[in-house]
Amino acid sequence: MNIGIDHGYYAMKTRHFSFPAGIAEYSHEPYTLQNTLEFGGKFYVCGTGRQPILRNKMENDHYYLLTLAAIAKEIRYRGEEPRCSVTIGAGLPLTGFGREKKAFREYLLSSSQPVNPVCFRFEGVPYEVRIEDVKLFPQGYSAIAMHPELIRGEPSILLMDIGGWTVDLMRLDNGVPDAASCRSLELGMIRCVDEIREQVRRDTGLSVTDAQIEGVLSEKACSMEETARNIIQKQGRIYTERLLSAVMESGFDLRAIPVVMLGGGAAVVKRNISEQDGLCRVFALLDEKVNAEGFERILGQISSRVSKG
Repeated sequence: MNIGIDHGYYAMKTRHFSFPAGIAEYSHEPYTLQNTLEFGGKFYVCGTGRQPILRNKMENDHYYLLTLAAIAKEIRYRGEEPRCSVTIGAGLPLTGFGREKKAFREYLLSSSQPVNPVCFRFEGVPYEVRIEDVKLFPQGYSAIAMHPELIRGEPSILLMDIGGWTVDLMRLDNGVPDAASCRSLELGMIRCVDEIREQVRRDTGLSVTDAQIEGVLSEKACSMEETARNIIQKQGRIYTERLLSAVMESGFDLRAIPVVMLGGGAAVVKRNISEQDGLCRVFALLDEKVNAEGFERILGQISSRVSKG
């Protein structure tokens, strides 16, 4: 089967799941089998917190292990047999696509365990998965495979993929990416949440959690002192202003070119944009799994062409 996976700093996303990209290692069976991966004689609880920021996601086995967990979740959800073959569709920012493509593909194919099929347990269920291939696609641009109507009739459009650590910018002219214009800003939601937490602590003495901050930014119900809530909402607007300013400084006139926002931070930024910003036009793809769905859609199209070939 084809499985699209978006390897974010903040969260791992597949077509049907999104879970935090953190991972905790245990030498012995942990307190729960929920989200627990058993591999190589060790136990890993997947989805606990978030990853430390790595300049290179291939520095250790964590993203490989999270990939196995993501595959197991999708196999179970789709009702497939735990002994099967999988083709992975994954993504990289266009700014580093050519530089990282070969290494990331090899990493997902084998990591430090060059065994195919890969045998592991997830939540107590044994899996035997043969990873047939890994296809890599540009992040953001792949999401357009799910929503081609957003660029139809627009000569130029800016894709703004607001992830955990980076905000990746890509201009499309007549539906074709302009590689020379691509930028990657280290202004993702991790930076936003960390700065909000520190501001709340300075002003109120309260130590709020990431989950509480995300809840308030998303306008979800959350029991919290009103002063802290107001600070979080105000900082959300400050972050949005700073991000829009950085995008303009990168050479994109947001008053002249429509913007398609996606990624985990799209909802927060869209919610904090006001009329005074004077932006041309903003579309927001609020499903954070849209990149993974796009990877899988393209894989399906490739498979179809090959079978017809």
